[in-house]
Amino acid sequence: MALPKIGNMAPAFTLKDESGNKVALKDFKGKKNVVLYFYPKAMTPGCTVQACGIRDMKKEFAKTDTVVFGVSPDPQARLQKFIDRDNLNFSLLSDEDHAIADKYGSWGPKKFMGKEYDGILRQTFIIGKDGRLKHIMDKVKTKTHHEDVLTFIKENL
Repeated sequence: MALPKIGNMAPAFTLKDESGNKVALKDFKGKKNVVLYFYPKAMTPGCTVQACGIRDMKKEFAKTDTVVFGVSPDPQARLQKFIDRDNLNFSLLSDEDHAIADKYGSWGPKKFMGKEYDGILRQTFIIGKDGRLKHIMDKVKTKTHHEDVLTFIKENL
């Protein structure tokens, strides 16, 4: 699936968070920038490093009128465990059927230990207050992800 185009309206989504609350992109239009990052699986080493970096920069994101959501195919219960285990202070969204990942071009072929399979591609989408896609990070480094996202937002939004 192709990535959405920068400058176009970001693909709409409504997903449930770790508590079962519905989160919709349209609810933030005109109010907040939205960072939507796709990650493969809750509580795995790389995903934990990535999430903890965002957790630690929550105040910085707030200063830029930005809300961050992590999206994975994990069920809600696993997301809540991840939040509890690592004291995460932002919402994780469950995309079990990967419908939203498909819309964003973040579901596709992967390789691990010589096996090929389809799964979540680690990508980040930065959406402006106007609902338009401002930036796509296709090559995400888990250790510096939070800094890379903040730098883009501070310099461009």
